Amino acid sequence: MDAQTLMPEAPRLLATILPSANTVVERTTQALLRDLPGVVPIFTRVAKRGAVDPFPDSYDWEAMMQAAELLADAKPDALIWSASKGAVIGLEHDRALVRRVRQETGLPCATSGLALLRALELLGASRVALIGPHTRDYNLRAARGLAAEGVEMVAEASMGITDNLAYASVGQAAVAGLARQVARPGVQAIIVWNTNCAGAPIAAALEAETGIPLLDATALGVWGGLGAAGIAESPGREWGRLFTLPAKGNA
Repeated sequence: MDAQTLMPEAPRLLATILPSANTVVERTTQALLRDLPGVVPIFTRVAKRGAVDPFPDSYDWEAMMQAAELLADAKPDALIWSASKGAVIGLEHDRALVRRVRQETGLPCATSGLALLRALELLGASRVALIGPHTRDYNLRAARGLAAEGVEMVAEASMGITDNLAYASVGQAAVAGLARQVARPGVQAIIVWNTNCAGAPIAAALEAETGIPLLDATALGVWGGLGAAGIAESPGREWGRLFTLPAKGNA
């Protein structure tokens, strides 16, 4: 690509809020949008440190809306909340976030959690496996949240890590190992339910190996954000089956 292609004069902007100790979302989002030079990601953070969440059953609404307002200053085409917490505390919180962002900034908003529900609907999948570097309890809490949405966790695999920053140290081979543990008859989708864990780069290869769609939490946020922004372009099938699904209308 030449410099003009890499630096379009009037790009479409996807704005993302992510947890502060997350070092994967930006890298994954930038890689996903690499071949969409007219779409540029921008980012900001809300606090999430260590193993203790000071808001275990809700969002820090003041911090979330401050982050949304800061991103709104750049006039992006859509805002994304790239995190897995919504399923853990109940996706009604994500729906409330989408409403508040729209009301207070005018921006369409997507979340990893709501994008997951839409992707599962399009795939016709309701029996899923949850995997990630976190604890089994985290998966069980997410399973309860998803059950309220008609999605059943029929398998899970986790590594027992509790520190948010440490999630990013888990390599792709370990993620693939978790996916293989849960790839069994009856599993209609495998979900890497942690945005600080890089599952997106290996989604297509694991889908070819297992025959089961693999949905990465960060990739879901990007897919949902493209749909919310009305951007028809897609990162392409090399990133897995998710990006063959119609993104439009995901907000």
